[in-house]
Amino acid sequence: MDTTVRLNGVTKKYGRLVALDQISLAIGTGVTGLLGPNGAGKTTLIKVLLGLVRTSHGDGQVLGIPLRGNARKIRARVGYMPEDDCYIAGLSGVELVQFMAQLSGQKGVEGLRRAHEILDYCDIRQERYRDVATYSTGMRQKLKFAQAIIHDPPLLILDEPTAGLDPEERLAMLNRIRSLSTVAGKAVLISTHILPDVRTICDDVVIMVNGRIRVVERLAVLSRPTTPAYSVRLAGPVEPFRQCVEADGLEWKMDRDGALTIHGLGEDATDRIWRWSRESGVDLRHLAPATNSLEDVFLRAIRESAVADS
Repeated sequence: MDTTVRLNGVTKKYGRLVALDQISLAIGTGVTGLLGPNGAGKTTLIKVLLGLVRTSHGDGQVLGIPLRGNARKIRARVGYMPEDDCYIAGLSGVELVQFMAQLSGQKGVEGLRRAHEILDYCDIRQERYRDVATYSTGMRQKLKFAQAIIHDPPLLILDEPTAGLDPEERLAMLNRIRSLSTVAGKAVLISTHILPDVRTICDDVVIMVNGRIRVVERLAVLSRPTTPAYSVRLAGPVEPFRQCVEADGLEWKMDRDGALTIHGLGEDATDRIWRWSRESGVDLRHLAPATNSLEDVFLRAIRESAVADS
């Protein structure tokens, strides 16, 4: 796996407050979700990667470029979409994106052509000629994304990219991000509180708690249950089906979304589940291997951090 970000023992202190505590981390290609509760250190970590704050201890590289003394060189190769609004009053959407193109070295007509091309990609139509101050929250999100990719950077750092988007626009944004990774080959780091977004597009997950890295793993591995299990949704009452499961001596639990997760099944799992359906007279709506909930993984990391720090 190619490494786009590598940190070794990075610590950042603000007086006596330790915002980052001995962070050692390697982030590869693909889409990586950066998760953590408020105050976990995610924003500080992003600022370190962008060279906006100096580390107190430790070192690292972004796209093979050492952090120390190379902030401008790193930022020239990174596309950053901040969580907060970042527009210049009085400019239209196309003027703002053209200005960002000019800052990245695309002058004159070329910068304007590139701006229109990116705005088309982000589905910003005639609104591009309006003052950005009149944009809705969703429109500003798309504009921030456009300015982040205007210079075709190999690494994107996106902070809450789908915040404020309606369901249709949220799906469109996620598809763009995934396409930039799979088709254009860009590495993407997404900081978000929206766990369904992570499940939809991320390859890897990093969970931070209290300035420390608690989890670094492939999403597919995190989603894999520790013991083989199946998830079942029923088109009828649960109780008769549950009695059949218990009669065979197997454990089960009801998930928050109403699915029944059954543990301890062997190679004949599907045959037994269909037999329980016949015996109980309850039809199956859905049957599939169970996966771990990302919410449960996230909450477990927080609990384990609290125990370790106590």
